[in-house]
Amino acid sequence: MNARLRLAQQPEADALLGRDPLALMIGMLLDQQVPMEWAFSGPYTIARRLGRDDLDAQEIAAQDPEGFAALLSEKPAVHRYPGSMAGRIQQLCRYLAEHYGGDPAALWRDVPSGQELLRRLHELPGFGKQKAQIFVALLGKRMGVRPEGWREAAGAYGGEGAYRSVADITGPESLDKVRAHKQELKRQAKQAKGGA
Repeated sequence: MNARLRLAQQPEADALLGRDPLALMIGMLLDQQVPMEWAFSGPYTIARRLGRDDLDAQEIAAQDPEGFAALLSEKPAVHRYPGSMAGRIQQLCRYLAEHYGGDPAALWRDVPSGQELLRRLHELPGFGKQKAQIFVALLGKRMGVRPEGWREAAGAYGGEGAYRSVADITGPESLDKVRAHKQELKRQAKQAKGGA
């Protein structure tokens, strides 16, 4: 795996995301209730604090939970809620260690269909349906993981030329378009709620 990503908008953090499937998966997990760049720079921060170039699911799973939470809480914190996210990251890493030998890429390596990929991702701790669909789209659009039916499995996030999620970000301009789309969805939801 070696793709050019622009999700963290920091060269070193994006390079890690492009070469390390676990970093990309942890970035996706962190991508809630914080700006996207903050979420996707988190794996790089964790790797640096662990003194590693890349992340290892079995190593993270084996960390002392309090120590790992403290590592994520150091300033600047990896997430707005570093303690709870530390627990979620370890839960994800334990699952990957148990079911995939600690190799996140085993989820999509030789996967027979987009629906099976979606199912596997949806089974991951912290990956609801929407997050799993976005990750299918991210793998397909940016990482070249394109099993039959991947666009359909990704739902609206799989569309070509859409600016709906991290799967559509290739740089600052597309990031602005994705942000504008999300703001429009919030505006519509607020309007619908007020009109109800």
